[in-house]
Amino acid sequence: MDLQTDYRALREAAGVVDRSSRGRITVAGADRRSYLQGLLSNDIAALVEGSGCYATYLTAQGRMIADMRVFDTGRSLLVDVDGTLAESIAARWSQFVFSEDVQISNDSTSTAEMGVYGPASARVVASVIAAEDQAKAGSIEETLRALPLYANRAWAVQGAQVFVLASDEIGVGGFDLVVPADAHSDILEQLRRSGGISVGNAAVEICRIEGGRPLFGVDMSEETIPLEAGIENRAISLTKGCYVGQEVIIRVLHRGHGRVVRAPSVHGRRPLAPAPERRGAYARDEAVQLRAGAESSGQAVRHRTTRERLHVDRRRVRAGARAGASREPPNRRAL
Repeated sequence: MDLQTDYRALREAAGVVDRSSRGRITVAGADRRSYLQGLLSNDIAALVEGSGCYATYLTAQGRMIADMRVFDTGRSLLVDVDGTLAESIAARWSQFVFSEDVQISNDSTSTAEMGVYGPASARVVASVIAAEDQAKAGSIEETLRALPLYANRAWAVQGAQVFVLASDEIGVGGFDLVVPADAHSDILEQLRRSGGISVGNAAVEICRIEGGRPLFGVDMSEETIPLEAGIENRAISLTKGCYVGQEVIIRVLHRGHGRVVRAPSVHGRRPLAPAPERRGAYARDEAVQLRAGAESSGQAVRHRTTRERLHVDRRRVRAGARAGASREPPNRRAL
């Protein structure tokens, strides 16, 4: 399929997305929530079975080690993270366990992950779960459509346990499916037979950028603090207790010293003004390079195969001031 067809599948139907680059860590034990509460930036202790959240794992200096989604499946916490970081994070967390009732395992190789995104995603996923039972499929579809972001449910599909995670990771609403590795091919084929359309990474990247979803390793790195990436509203709890890196985050938020995200620049328009809660006094007169780049215009979609760089001036400004982006290169929607 071509790029335009893939893009339409995600926007108008149900695109099936390869999520093999993701890793999965399981945190079990009676103390699992309180243990991660002291390590991650969001309120893990507030999770209940079937819920979830987005969070960051930070250094003591407030810089990102990783971003992740944490899902409470009832018996354990399922942590979805960049696949290249899963083993090191699982090993580090295991080292921190002393007397807590916590067991940590990297299940990235024993499980697999795929995404189904778009307006028809709930119907496609429900059809696979219900098999040939159309009445059951309708009920499951209603359940899926009612799930809030980061909620999760588990079903048995041909004897395999499938976790369905409500997601917008690529900038389009849908679901990620975590399945046993040996069931991956069968369930993927069932998704296609139920109306899912396999799409390539180029269309996924366009939707992700249009949706303003920064990707760790592309738009964020170990030098990034969450506020730079504009993820503070999703990833940081301002009401929870202490966690690693909290002091730096709070100082930036409440004293106005530090660095901040710059708003995306849309093709053919001036750079968008930062949201009011992101305006403030920021440090350092330097330029940052935001690496993800794509263009889209209605149904005609063009993807830059070479990543473009949007140079944004990082300057000292007072509260309420707006920060401007340089005129070179030309404005394109970019993170």
